[in-house]
Amino acid sequence: MIHHERSRDIDARPEAVWAVLSRFMHIDEFAPQVKSVDTLTNGEDGIGSKRRCHFENDTSLVEEVTNWQVNRGYSVELSDMAAMPLHEAHAAIAIEPLANDKSRVIWSMDYRMKYGPFGWLMGQTLMKAMMGRILDANLEGLAHRVNSGGQPA
Repeated sequence: MIHHERSRDIDARPEAVWAVLSRFMHIDEFAPQVKSVDTLTNGEDGIGSKRRCHFENDTSLVEEVTNWQVNRGYSVELSDMAAMPLHEAHAAIAIEPLANDKSRVIWSMDYRMKYGPFGWLMGQTLMKAMMGRILDANLEGLAHRVNSGGQPA
C-alpha cells in the first residue's frame, strides 16, 4: 500500500471540527471536488454508513465508514472506483487537540495501484501529487467551513 497524508492546524476546538466532519453525508459542503453526495444507508452516521461521492470530473466512488470515533475522526473504505487506477483504497481523517483551543486535522490515504510496477511508480508520483492537491483543498475547505460557523464558502 502507498500511504499519503496531509495535515492542517485549525483555529477551533476538536468538537467544532467534528461538528462539520460528523455530517458524513455532507462532505460536499466543504470538499471542493465533490459535486454531490448520494446517501446509501439510513440511520445515524457511524460505522457502516455509506455515501456515493460524485466529483466535478463526472466520476464517482463509494465510501463506507469502517471506524468512527466521536471528536477524533473516522476511516472509510473506498469502492466502486472504476475510473481510478486503484485496486483498493482507504482514507482516514484524524483530529488531534492542540494548545489554545486549536486542532490538527490529519487526512490520509492508503491505496494499492493497478498495473504492477508501472502502477506503483505512477502511485508514487502522479497519484501522490494529485492526492496532495485534493487533500490540501479538502483541508482548506474544512478549515473555512469550521471557522465560518458552518457557512458555505
